[in-house]
Amino acid sequence: MKIFKVFSALNKGFSAVLCLMALGLFALPVRAEAPRLFEVPGVSVDVTADSAQAARVQAQSEGEQKAFVRLLKRLTLSAYHDRLPQLSGVRIREMIQDFSVTDEKASSVRYIAHMVYHFRAAAVRSLLDLHQIPYAETSSKPVLMLPVYQSAGALMLWDEPNPWRSAWEGLGKEGGDGLVPMVMPVGDLQDVRTIGPEQAIEGDVQRLTEISKRYQTGDVVVAHGIMRLDAGYGLPELEVYLTRFGSVLQENTVVKTFTGIEGEDIQVLLARATVQLKTQVEDNWKEDNLIQAGNAKVLPLMVRVGNLKDWVRVRNRLNGVAIVRHADVVLMRQGEVHLNLNFIGDAQQLALSLEQADLMLWEEGGSWHLGLRKGAQKVP
Repeated sequence: MKIFKVFSALNKGFSAVLCLMALGLFALPVRAEAPRLFEVPGVSVDVTADSAQAARVQAQSEGEQKAFVRLLKRLTLSAYHDRLPQLSGVRIREMIQDFSVTDEKASSVRYIAHMVYHFRAAAVRSLLDLHQIPYAETSSKPVLMLPVYQSAGALMLWDEPNPWRSAWEGLGKEGGDGLVPMVMPVGDLQDVRTIGPEQAIEGDVQRLTEISKRYQTGDVVVAHGIMRLDAGYGLPELEVYLTRFGSVLQENTVVKTFTGIEGEDIQVLLARATVQLKTQVEDNWKEDNLIQAGNAKVLPLMVRVGNLKDWVRVRNRLNGVAIVRHADVVLMRQGEVHLNLNFIGDAQQLALSLEQADLMLWEEGGSWHLGLRKGAQKVP
């Protein structure tokens, strides 16, 4: 549980009322024990057994296992998925903080429900550290997906039909369960006027920024898919150039080729490609944000604030930064708050994680400073 602690007396520049308000705010727990990242929603179970009670017990066990595996895959690189620890039902249950059930239906022998699980963050981290599996906890801002389809020399983005765009829309319906939520544009007249397929694949910064602002996303991912026939076997072949534009530590283009299987429908080939490419986007993000065991640091920094509301906004955003374990207020005076920021990772990872919460970290005059990004939406 993340709690801000006041270590020094507040400066006389604050009124007595503000001092009491500040003390009250800092005394409250400001981060839940199981943050949203460790919540696994939408776990579906459907079990038939000898009795309703037996079906319910079995469904609960299956739901816990499903949720646990989904959580570990969410946090880790796909290359480590075959190394993930397999725990008994009892051990998994010990790592669950709580769960809730919705859409529950039961008969004399069958049990159907949707479940939401909250896992104990510290327990999950300890487990991954024990097995020496690096993991990431920084959720990206939503990214806008622009699927540009090229077939027989023609480029399509907003045209209908665009089977490549349809495949990505179908993937989105499965829900964003990873660290990189994806948003699909609606494809209306405003989108058409903002950016075309040629401008998307050329990385037109002005137009990419404009359409990203419309959908309030952090970055834009352009997936340029080129459909052709494999010369050797006469099977459909999809070559994809996948580029993420925006805040990533290292902008790069991933090139992948997907070859159709005999008798496979092209739409199935495209759907198969989107699943693997979404995993690639997730892995690229995790690579930039991997946490290694024992990599804890403390960074003294200052937050410039005009009033108490400014500080509360910064504090609330800081709360959502997963790699920040806790922050201790060591001095508070008129116009500034001094913190010791305890975090996991390195300075680049911290800056990138803060950016996802619309916070900026910079060095000035040999000291580190933290503040709201210009244009950030105000939050309570």
